[in-house]
Amino acid sequence: MIGFLRGKVAYTFPDYCFLDVHDVGYRVFVSHQTRNHIGIGEEVMLYIHTHVREDAILLYGFFSQEEYDLFQHLIGISGIGPKVAQGILSAITANEFYRLIHQKDVKAITKLPGIGKKTAERIILELKDKLAPTMFDDISSTDQTAGLAGDIGDKISEATEALLSLGFGQSEIQSVLKKKTEWASTEEIIRYVLAELQRF
Repeated sequence: MIGFLRGKVAYTFPDYCFLDVHDVGYRVFVSHQTRNHIGIGEEVMLYIHTHVREDAILLYGFFSQEEYDLFQHLIGISGIGPKVAQGILSAITANEFYRLIHQKDVKAITKLPGIGKKTAERIILELKDKLAPTMFDDISSTDQTAGLAGDIGDKISEATEALLSLGFGQSEIQSVLKKKTEWASTEEIIRYVLAELQRF
C-alpha cells in the first residue's frame, strides 16, 4: 500500500494532477485545497490513499495530514465514497468541518456537495465520538472571536460559497476572514475578501 508519493508536479487539472516520481507519471486525484498548494514544476509530497475497484486502481492525494485523516474518517461512513469525500474536502477545510461536527450543524453540512440530511445526520453520529477533544480547542476559540454562530455564520457561509464559485480556495478565504470579526452583510464580506486578495 502506498503511504505517500514525493515527486514533481507535471500537470494539474481541476480534480487531479500528474505526479512525476522518477520518470513514472502517477495520476493522483486531489481536492481543490490540495491543488491550491501545488504548482507545475514544484516538488511536493502527497499523502496517498489507494482505492481499489474492479475496473481501476485510483490514487487520492493530500497535501496535509489533517486533510488525509478527515478523508479516512469520511470514507469509513456508509454511503460516502472517495469521490464524495473529495468533494467535501474541496468545499471546506478540515478544521471548519470538525467545527460543524462539534456544533452538530446538520443544515451547514447538507450544503456540502453530495450530502443530504440523512447523510449529514449519519456523519455527525459516527464522527462526534471519534474526534479528539483537542481538535475543538482552537475551533472553540475561533468561534468566540470570529462570531461564527447564528446569523453571522450564515452570512459567512453564503459569502464563502459565492467566493468559491469565483475560483478562490477555501484556505485563502478563511485566512482573510480571520482578520476581521464583525460583518454587516454577506455583500460586505465578499467585497472585503475581494479587496484583500486583489483579484477583481
